[in-house]
Amino acid sequence: MELKSGLQLMVQQYKALLRKNAILSWRHKKSASLQLFSSLFFIFLMFWMDKAIKSRFSTTTAYINVHNPEPLVDPPIPPCEDKFFIKTPCYDFLWSGNDSARVAGIVSAIMKSNPGREIPTDKVKSFRTPAEVDAWLESNPMRCPDPNFEWVVGFKEFAHPATETFSVVAQAGPTFFLAIAMFGFVFQISSLVSEKELRLRQAMSIMGLYDSAYWLSWFTWEALLTLLAALFTVLFGMMFQFNFFLHNSFAILFLLFFLFQLNMLSFAFMISTFISKSSSATTVGFSIFIIGFLTQLVTVSTFPYSSHFSKIYRVVWSLFPPNLLAKALGLLGNATATSEGKGISWRNRGECTTFEPNCVITIEDIYRWLISTFFLWFILAIYFDNIIPNSNGVRKSIFYFLSPSYWIGKDGNKVVEGGLCSCSDSIPPLDDATPNDEDVLTEENTVKHQAANGEVETNVAVQIHGLMKTYKGTNKIGCCKCNRSSPYHAVKGIWVNLAKDQLFCLLGPNGAGKTTLINCLTGITPVTGGDALIYGYSVRSSVGMSKIRRMIGVCPQFDILWDELSALEHLHLFASIKGLPQSTIKSVAERSLADVKLIAAARVRSGSYSGGMKRRLSVAIALIGDPKLVFLDEPTTGMDPITRRRVWDIIEDAKRGRAIVLTTHSMEEADILSDRIAIMAKGKLRCIGTSIRLKSRFGTGYVANISFLGNTPGQTHNVYGSTPVYNPHLELVKQFFKDRLHVEPKEENKTFLTFTIPHNKEKLLANFFAELQDREKEFGILDIQLGLTTLEEVFLNIAKLAELESSSTEENLVTLNLSSGSSIQIPKGARFVGIPGTESSEHPRGLMVEVYWGQDDTGTLCISGHSSETDVPRNVRLTVNQARSRRGLYDVPVGFVIDSN
Repeated sequence: MELKSGLQLMVQQYKALLRKNAILSWRHKKSASLQLFSSLFFIFLMFWMDKAIKSRFSTTTAYINVHNPEPLVDPPIPPCEDKFFIKTPCYDFLWSGNDSARVAGIVSAIMKSNPGREIPTDKVKSFRTPAEVDAWLESNPMRCPDPNFEWVVGFKEFAHPATETFSVVAQAGPTFFLAIAMFGFVFQISSLVSEKELRLRQAMSIMGLYDSAYWLSWFTWEALLTLLAALFTVLFGMMFQFNFFLHNSFAILFLLFFLFQLNMLSFAFMISTFISKSSSATTVGFSIFIIGFLTQLVTVSTFPYSSHFSKIYRVVWSLFPPNLLAKALGLLGNATATSEGKGISWRNRGECTTFEPNCVITIEDIYRWLISTFFLWFILAIYFDNIIPNSNGVRKSIFYFLSPSYWIGKDGNKVVEGGLCSCSDSIPPLDDATPNDEDVLTEENTVKHQAANGEVETNVAVQIHGLMKTYKGTNKIGCCKCNRSSPYHAVKGIWVNLAKDQLFCLLGPNGAGKTTLINCLTGITPVTGGDALIYGYSVRSSVGMSKIRRMIGVCPQFDILWDELSALEHLHLFASIKGLPQSTIKSVAERSLADVKLIAAARVRSGSYSGGMKRRLSVAIALIGDPKLVFLDEPTTGMDPITRRRVWDIIEDAKRGRAIVLTTHSMEEADILSDRIAIMAKGKLRCIGTSIRLKSRFGTGYVANISFLGNTPGQTHNVYGSTPVYNPHLELVKQFFKDRLHVEPKEENKTFLTFTIPHNKEKLLANFFAELQDREKEFGILDIQLGLTTLEEVFLNIAKLAELESSSTEENLVTLNLSSGSSIQIPKGARFVGIPGTESSEHPRGLMVEVYWGQDDTGTLCISGHSSETDVPRNVRLTVNQARSRRGLYDVPVGFVIDSN
């Protein structure tokens, strides 16, 4: 099948990722709704704030324009007869100054303009001086009401413009509109970091995803949501009849909110590169909001957008988007602070308003800043995404973009390891130790010969040439100081060929280097030394790796799934990333689902799948696009037996026409599926070959299972429990094995016996089993089975030897609790261990135990039991150091290893 490449592939990936983003937003309706419609809530709050403020300022005209003020009139002078306790004839009011024509004119005007009635002249009495008025009042009491009455002339308010301005949008808007933008900000950070944290982006990269398609798809979708959110913000503001939204140009407002939220989007892109946990997104968003709120308060107070401050302050201040929003809202709010304010039109966006006498920035300048900082944050997001170490500690060089090869696509994607400020010494070379196993040595010599002569066999899919991976192991403390630790060699020079049309099984305990080797082959982790050729392409070349990723499929240990997407949507997405022609994607996806028995759940979201269904879907994703090489890293971990069998069938069918590399902790799985098996331990290949080959070389020998007939006549049945009763047939067979082969039963029950026969008895077996078969009736034998030891026993033997080898140099000790109640520390992997301090007259050479080893749930070697304490054999040579008791951790004595030979 011809896969797309280049620009066509990038466009297809972009469309697929855009569709994925749209589906995720649709299925996160609450989040998307908050992002789009949160402005309605905040504008509603501002509406009531505006009403409350206007109510408070209703008694003053300082905030409004006064064109025709209402006159301020005092109450009228009432008739004197309307008063109580008055004598007639009476007077409405008395006045002094009748010798002044000006005062007489004022009194005449008062009499004529008295509200409600004109005061007649006979109701007014005049005097020349105030003293005369007082004298007349004293001599004529109760003739004029309220002698203390004073009449003050009222004045009409002058027409004036608003002496002070206030706009609720300009004052409270910066905080509220920042809060609106923070919804999209937090959701975007959470989405990006989740894909990084769950390694979904890594999985897509392994499939050949272009970074440009990834970033462009997120930007396009979020820009569309931002555009709609900005549009709704303006429309909601107009709906609530704010002068701010009604009088300012619609284009001015829409562009402001759109550019601001777009700026916050690119800012979120940049911030996401520094965060590794999606749970931190809310905390980071709240912190940004608090900082923005505080800086906006400062901005509202005119800092630094005034001629009194240096330009450098304005440049630095304008880099933070909330500050630009606060200043823009201040300009637009002041332009519409009164009902007659015309606002700012699109034509005069570059002009200063009359309310900005000290103007240093206009709306047009703010637009330029928002556009410039948008590109700044977006470019920094891509830059930091490349130079900040990912979950595998891998990053590009700080100056990667200065390399011409980056722009022409030749080795421009070269990566390094460690933090930005980490420091490390040179990596010490590995000891060039010759492999101990003859099969591993033969394989290594074959691959070396082919590499030296440039030979590539047609049936070989992968050639691994001395591949090494070393982690430097240095940590940064402070700014300049380094805490150096010794480097860790995860993979130590692997030489092996992987054949086509075969399944190569890689076994090993945890920490053996299996996953690290796969990460090196798939380009997740850079190779420290050596190389690997996958269908002729080198994993050390970025061009070669781009070719390799088009022909491989990977099922990692973790499920590369979005909970909100269905199985069909997953396969559509990864098929598009892989580059399958658009016309074939639907049929390929349906066929893949049929292969993994997921047709019935094709349109069900994967979040509701069981663990087995998720693993089957991950296997289907790895096989999408018919890859030539498939890596399956523990594909059946956590599955129930029935589901595991189904996946085995899928893998068995997938072997045809491709090479498969499988890692597993299930020895049964390796035994059934693999064509060739290699066991790794401590970063090295310890053995390689077919299952039968490994069992014959590293197993303890043969396993004989003897099954017996039921209870014989006359034998008493045990009705009180399941403890086996005495069976003479069992005793006869046990004695028969002991006399001829010198072996004791490994397992024993009333109906069967299990014996382990060492390899050195192999020559005796033919005659032995011939005689045993002849005496079947005599011994009451129902069935005899003979086979090699299990692969698990081989694995444990290899793992024990590797652990014992490293324990001698690394002091890797574990605690063994003896049946006597005491404890000793022993080297991990040791089989026969002497107990220090047990020498006595009864046991002159001391005591020893045989330690049994097994695997825990994680595949780590652990103690499963031990034999009873026995005397150290006389043929064991003890040194002074062994006989002397040595103390280990917590003052626990350390046992000494006894050679089984």
